[in-house]
Amino acid sequence: MLEKVQADRLAKLRQIEELGIDPFGRRYDTNEAVASVVGRYVDEQEGQSADVAGRLVLMRDMGKMIFAHLRDQSGQMQVAFRKNALDETGWKLAKLLDLGDLIACSGLLQKSRTGEITVWADQLTLLCKALNPMPEKFHGLVDVETRYRRRYLDLMTNPESLDRLRKRVAIVEHFRGELNGRGFLEVETPVLQPIYGGAAARPFTTHHNALDADLYMRISPELYLKRLLVGGMERVYEFSRNFRNEGIDTRHNPEFTLLELYQAYSDYEGMMELTETLVSSSSSAVCGTMKLAYGEAEIDFTPPWRRAKYADLLAEHAGVSMADPAGVRAKARELHIPETDKDDAVVINDVFEATVEPQLVQPTFVMDYPAALCPLTRRHPDDPNIALRFEAFVANMEIANAYTELNDPAVQEANFAEAIRGEEGETMRVMDEDFVTALRHGMPPAGGLGIGMDRIIMLLTNTQSIRDVILFPLLRPEGQDS
Repeated sequence: MLEKVQADRLAKLRQIEELGIDPFGRRYDTNEAVASVVGRYVDEQEGQSADVAGRLVLMRDMGKMIFAHLRDQSGQMQVAFRKNALDETGWKLAKLLDLGDLIACSGLLQKSRTGEITVWADQLTLLCKALNPMPEKFHGLVDVETRYRRRYLDLMTNPESLDRLRKRVAIVEHFRGELNGRGFLEVETPVLQPIYGGAAARPFTTHHNALDADLYMRISPELYLKRLLVGGMERVYEFSRNFRNEGIDTRHNPEFTLLELYQAYSDYEGMMELTETLVSSSSSAVCGTMKLAYGEAEIDFTPPWRRAKYADLLAEHAGVSMADPAGVRAKARELHIPETDKDDAVVINDVFEATVEPQLVQPTFVMDYPAALCPLTRRHPDDPNIALRFEAFVANMEIANAYTELNDPAVQEANFAEAIRGEEGETMRVMDEDFVTALRHGMPPAGGLGIGMDRIIMLLTNTQSIRDVILFPLLRPEGQDS
């Protein structure tokens, strides 16, 4: 069936060439966005015209008239081709069009008899002949696997997918505008790093032939951004593509976008204010409200968000004390969480993730984590076992992580050394001596914040899978058994 359709389209392509028309078009930049055309239309006003370009997604051939729907990135509208309005070549071209073809047309802008705003074309230009057909159900590609593997078909046929990804752009731009307005500078740091660090994750490894050196795809820009604080750049941020050699599920993709920022002379309390402002203002600006549906819940992003201590939440939902490792281990065994050969802090956090995180639906800052989990974080002045760190949760999902930054070089070096004693290949178990040297030159007290942008987009677009907010998510090779 596909071969027959392709053969038919190739035959039409040859006929188009015989008309002296290039089937793959040329420059055409006089068109106006469909949404703009529809928005400026004035009912009952004569003499209105329009010039539009886009993809044909619906056609009805009525003999001497063809009605079609044309879609561009801003929207969709009706166009009409009439035999007595086009020249002979134009009408022959109109009869050779198929769904999926890219065209431009211009003419009077009027409503049809059914009240639909329509461009009544007196000029028709072919911009590209589509040799493969659109998906059979032109009103929406529904096969999930195809949508991810052939994102171009998803965007072509599912307006909601295009709208979601347009919102992604708008949300990122809103974040950028808010930060620039606060005096932050947007910077770029290396993706290829000789030493990986800044997060608890397993890196991807590659090799640079000319230097004969192994390098790592960054898991975080943290240690480079902090070097900029040392150098005197007091407010910096980066929308960084990060890479973590870990699992794939509805909330994790090995390549993802992180907003990471550092503000001199601030702390994790300042980062809480910044986090809730960035997210809530984006919700209001892009979505029109701070109360949004997410799955079956309504999330209220209105600041201030709830603040709760890690130890209090653990006691409330797990019934154990962070100060009682034996009790926590007993709870872990009760929950069938492996706890042997693990540090106490790791077991505590495993129990926390199992018992507390499922309860965190409304925006919540979880404060004051076990210090052993946070080698880059300043300790609480009254309790060295507590780190001045928060994680922000919404809809049972972590969206942000922030610290009052550690700037004591001796403590930082000791923390690196302690981490190195862990299992080889694991997480933050590397010594970055140059970073310690940088701290010896003096890094100002600071707050640092990382926000998972893909998850923010999920929340603000009511999307349950991270794959739907990433244009090209990583997938298992096609045809490989699961």
